Amino acid sequence: MSIGTGVVLFVIGAILVFALNFDLGGVVNIDLIGYILMGAGVVVFLIGLIAMFRRRAAVTTSTSGVDPASGARVTRNVTETDGPAV
Repeated sequence: MSIGTGVVLFVIGAILVFALNFDLGGVVNIDLIGYILMGAGVVVFLIGLIAMFRRRAAVTTSTSGVDPASGARVTRNVTETDGPAV
């Protein structure tokens, strides 16, 4: 989600900087707003990439066997996580 938001912010900023050529009488600088949006888009995109790579991956292993003491069938599930929790 944040990767797409970053791309959208960057595209809107690029449109404001490179495609629109008008002046609002010195009240608002459209080029500056465009550059700010482009910078924010890059930051949001990078945060999205970092968050995507830091997601925790879980691996579940199941083993079955017979308990030697009681003769009952036993199933053991072990879950291992990769990386820190987000």
